[in-house]
Amino acid sequence: MGDTGEIDVARRAMNKAMLRILPFLLLAYIMAYIDRVNVSFAALQMNVDLGFSATVYGFGGGLFYIGYALFEIPSGAMASRFGPRQWLARIMITWGLLAVGMIFIRSAQQFYLMRFLLGAAEAGFFPGIVYYLSHWFPKAYRGRAVSRIYIAPALAGVVMGATAAPLLGLDGLGGWRGWQWVFLAQGLPAVLMGLAILRFLPDRPDEVDWLEPDEKAWIADVLARDAALIGHADRHDLLAVLANPTVWLLGCTGFLLNGAMNGFVLSAPAILAANGGLDTKTIGWLVSLGGFNGAIVILLAGWYSDRTGDRLRYAAAFGAIAGLGLLLIGLAPSPGAVVAGYLMQTAVSFAAGGLVIASWPDALPVRQLAMGSGAINTLWQLGSFGSPYAFGAVRDTTGSYHAGLLGSAGLALVYAGYVLFVRARIRRMQNR
Repeated sequence: MGDTGEIDVARRAMNKAMLRILPFLLLAYIMAYIDRVNVSFAALQMNVDLGFSATVYGFGGGLFYIGYALFEIPSGAMASRFGPRQWLARIMITWGLLAVGMIFIRSAQQFYLMRFLLGAAEAGFFPGIVYYLSHWFPKAYRGRAVSRIYIAPALAGVVMGATAAPLLGLDGLGGWRGWQWVFLAQGLPAVLMGLAILRFLPDRPDEVDWLEPDEKAWIADVLARDAALIGHADRHDLLAVLANPTVWLLGCTGFLLNGAMNGFVLSAPAILAANGGLDTKTIGWLVSLGGFNGAIVILLAGWYSDRTGDRLRYAAAFGAIAGLGLLLIGLAPSPGAVVAGYLMQTAVSFAAGGLVIASWPDALPVRQLAMGSGAINTLWQLGSFGSPYAFGAVRDTTGSYHAGLLGSAGLALVYAGYVLFVRARIRRMQNR
């Protein structure tokens, strides 16, 4: 096949795959992220109703990530065994039911338990998506594919910001508080989406009738060539995955990034109210705007990183910008500066992580990708646990979010430098 013919086949195959597959996964991940962090809006009423201090809330918010981390590697192994489509559907149905179950919490202990179970149920979801995409999209298209999924957290911010205030405004309807309506209305759609994935999402390119034979052959051929460039893993069991230094290098990037960002994410509405003096409706629209900006940056970053092949350099730059945004919020002397810092942070923070995630299939042998992604994400989630708890504890001790914001800003700058180090190490290992 000539170059022109191959380019035409590639364009047709990738356009079809992106149109048929990515909308399902994008919508699913939006629901996942909403159910993970909608507690940040619910807390505006829930913490008062149930008498939760900032430390109690932060500890419970962080327990989600402990459950996620403990079950991440086993969940990755199950995705490899049963197939990513079936496992993604199982995850969605389970976590959707648990997300709805949050309406019944009445004590700190129940809050802790439900957040832990929600994390355990969602474990393996995003690594499962990355593993699934590795069966469809070659390296030259993977940044765009992952970025078009990873805009989900940003778009979830748009949805949450637009809907949280009206849902909180249902306070008293049916005898329920507004925070209970938040959990109900944002949890049920995940169950329905899990059933839709099970019914409509295909497993592999060779199983569908909407790809032509030459398109299927092109995908298989290019995926094989990409795998050959990374190298073959004779073993793909847990010990072999943990012995791969690339897993640890990539895992520590997320440990730092999530440690820098998650305390802020789970407390953002409260921070904007305290530091910026904003009301709930204004906060909602600001969160929506931040999510929209973040989605645009992620798409542009994914497209550009595919053209250059250098994802980690830009991930480092975005991490540094996010750190400067957090620094501005912590030091801001005026509400306008707080808003500017928030928009700065939300514009780039998801792209900082998304570009690293897009590099996982570039750096790991395909036989280690499912379990390796789970191992990497375990370290990411461990970083997520400590940050909300530390944020809450510092808030209760000092009476403000100032120290937490400055600490998060510093950690984001450390992340930026570390990603450049990882970039250099991976390049040396692949050029041996």
